[in-house]
Amino acid sequence: MPPAAETVQAEGVRPPAANGGDAGRGPARPARLISRARYSIRARAAAGAALLTCLVFCLGGVLAGTHPFGPTTRNTVDLGQQYLPYHAYWRKLLLGEADGDLFLNWSTGFGSNFLGDYGTYLSSPFDLLVVLFPADRIEVALYLVTAAKITAAGAAMAVLLLRLRRGPWPVAAVLGAAYALCGWTLNYAATVPMWLDGLLAFPLLCLVGEWAVAGRRPVLGPLVVALAWFANFYTAYMATVGAAVVLAVRLFTADDTGRRRLAGLVRAARTVLVGVALAAPLVLVIFLGTRVADPTPEVTFTAVAWSEVFARVLPATASVASPALFIGTPALVLALTLPFNRTVAPRVRIAWTAAICLVALSMQWEPTHLLWHAGASPNGIPYRQTFVLCGLLLIAAWLSTARGLPGPAALLGALALLAAMAFAARDSAVVDRWTYPAFAAALILAALAAAAVLLARRSAVGTRTRTRALPALAVVLLVLAQAGEAALTGGRIEEKQLSQVSWAPRVGPWQDDMSRATARADAWPRHRTDPGEVPGGNDPLLVGGQGADYYSSLTSEVYSRTLSALGFGFYAKGRHPVSLDNPVTDAIFSIGTRMRSTPSAPVRQDVLPEAVITTTHTAVPPLVTVRPDVRLPARGTRFGDSAFANQELLLGSTVYEVPADLRRTDGPANTVTLAASCPANTHVWFWAPEYQGTAALDGETPVSFVGRLPAVRGPMRPLGTVPASGSVRIELRGDRSAPKLPRQPVGCLVQERLDAVVRQLTATGATTVRVSGHSLTAELPAGSTGTAVVAVPRISGWSCAAGDAPPAPARRYLGLLAVPLDGEATSIRCAFRPPGLRLGGAIAGVAVLVLLATGFRNRFLRRTRRVHPECTSGSSSGN
Repeated sequence: MPPAAETVQAEGVRPPAANGGDAGRGPARPARLISRARYSIRARAAAGAALLTCLVFCLGGVLAGTHPFGPTTRNTVDLGQQYLPYHAYWRKLLLGEADGDLFLNWSTGFGSNFLGDYGTYLSSPFDLLVVLFPADRIEVALYLVTAAKITAAGAAMAVLLLRLRRGPWPVAAVLGAAYALCGWTLNYAATVPMWLDGLLAFPLLCLVGEWAVAGRRPVLGPLVVALAWFANFYTAYMATVGAAVVLAVRLFTADDTGRRRLAGLVRAARTVLVGVALAAPLVLVIFLGTRVADPTPEVTFTAVAWSEVFARVLPATASVASPALFIGTPALVLALTLPFNRTVAPRVRIAWTAAICLVALSMQWEPTHLLWHAGASPNGIPYRQTFVLCGLLLIAAWLSTARGLPGPAALLGALALLAAMAFAARDSAVVDRWTYPAFAAALILAALAAAAVLLARRSAVGTRTRTRALPALAVVLLVLAQAGEAALTGGRIEEKQLSQVSWAPRVGPWQDDMSRATARADAWPRHRTDPGEVPGGNDPLLVGGQGADYYSSLTSEVYSRTLSALGFGFYAKGRHPVSLDNPVTDAIFSIGTRMRSTPSAPVRQDVLPEAVITTTHTAVPPLVTVRPDVRLPARGTRFGDSAFANQELLLGSTVYEVPADLRRTDGPANTVTLAASCPANTHVWFWAPEYQGTAALDGETPVSFVGRLPAVRGPMRPLGTVPASGSVRIELRGDRSAPKLPRQPVGCLVQERLDAVVRQLTATGATTVRVSGHSLTAELPAGSTGTAVVAVPRISGWSCAAGDAPPAPARRYLGLLAVPLDGEATSIRCAFRPPGLRLGGAIAGVAVLVLLATGFRNRFLRRTRRVHPECTSGSSSGN
């Protein structure tokens, strides 16, 4: 094939018809046949990649023995505490069984911005698959969603590779599967399923770039971009940056004029801008939600040693602190041949090698690290953009292999580089006992595949016939090498995660029984029902009710700080507040039914035991109470440094006796004794958010505390009842060092005072409360004055009004919704609209108009070409 013709095909630009003829006549017929043949080849590659990806991914689960292929849970870290409960709630919402709608979630966080959470965790079209499964099979549903995303990513990469350069579709299928099953997928994203949308977005956005350069699909391109950003804008942003790198290399290596390159670049930029604008209603809601989210501690990026980077290209390695670059040893060998492969044009070799090296370096330099992560260094996994580099490596492998197996010199050069990396990684802590054996086995299979190709070449020399057995054998060996390595890597990573990180048990009898018990007791919105602590996290999303437990990247700072001030605990550096079993906060937040459960046996990774569930009903004020003595703005009503005083401040009355004579005596081995006096028969509560150890009241069972700031804040907990003598003696045994205690760590609750306050707030509070999807209305006693306090966090987006007054941004009273009363209004109403939705809708509306105009213009040009072909000969197609 002549070089010029090869360049045109590689760039996807169709040459003009001979003599300016119409594409629908004469020469167009063979062109259509060629186009159909190409689509058929791409379909085969996509199907092959999808099948191989799905089988290998499932095989990894079989090897690890994790659910649904084995008895062991795979709910490690946030998969069990965050993503699984969200998908369970999403299923309820889609089936009309949830307390809330797409705007607001009443089940967790005492009322949280669900549209932001939807855009963060659930907006992928694949997540709709959860409705196909019953509630007790939500883990299987989430596994199917995960597998479907990975499978689609493999198919999309196979199509992209054949678009970049023609070649054998089986090899494209294998490399597409290698991309989908890269170390980034197996080590990070398989347990963070929303990131997998970025894995799919990268090859799709690269295809959009190809269409833009060729002047094709001006309507479909922005829609693909919009879908990628809508599904998960966080990883879509990284995929967009990666696709821009690919586009830059493609334009640089194209045999075209500068003007046409610039035109292609402009079309690509326009496509991305319109596509992102179409997704603006969701993207802006998430962006504004992150601005008011509870801030996590600032992270300073530190580049990992290059020996660790090299270790991560090897199989069966796992770490969240280094980039997971595994793509399979055979695929990596092929990628490393590109700099040495003389059959590839020098400009192509140099450009792609430089791009890959620069992207690798950018991951290790803080300014470009921040660029990859939209300006904020992430907590937890610092190399979240690694899938882009894996994709670039596989593109390099394809470009070096599409025209045939690289020559011996290129293979030797690649093997030398790989040997150097493997040697440099020999002392890495991430190397597994299976790493080098799997690496050697894959190399042997790859060498046999290369030998089969070389034998096939020799047998074809001087003959017209060419045996297909040897090429087929080479593909089979390549598949075995790639698939075996990937399956082993996936299985080993799952085993390591279960042994090294926190995990939640599988959904089972405990959650099922709690769901039924909660449904029987639920009286929302008359009062809340809190299911308490169930294994996992975000419990109300999974089992129902309306509790405090809430874990999200968008947990508002207002909510987290309010609950922390009241003695609640949290995990995940403040973004996972948990329920507090305390009668005062139950009264504040109208929790009239509290569920408590204890397991019948120790919780294990393979079997979740049944639990003993108790239901306690308590008289509490309604969701809306009236505070006659509160006038907004209420100066001086800020929380202080005592959780007991803060509870009383929000409740509006004194219910604790806080010992003024608390005495501390430090003993040996991190022991401390606290002594004080309290009224007899009051209930002793201990609050020490930083304390890790046990606390025991004389004669009572020790109670554990788990404070470990900044990650974990310990909640307030009861220690027992004050004896008739009134003497309080508490013994602390710290796990690490002498405990650091707040100014007032002990409070004695006088139940009679609390009962009196509850009766008063009930008598003066709302007579009726009605709640819809994202609004609340309440009827108040006539003549109510002061302030109506709604037991809902005052997160951004609420507007309220009293009586017939027009809605206005809601006021705040100590972190809760507040509505001023004038004595005449007998009702209040509040509604929630996610911030950014209106502006995002306006931007999307403009983008829709631009897209419609583009579509009409494209249709007009196609009609013009059919009627007057001589006016448009040589112009690119606008399909």
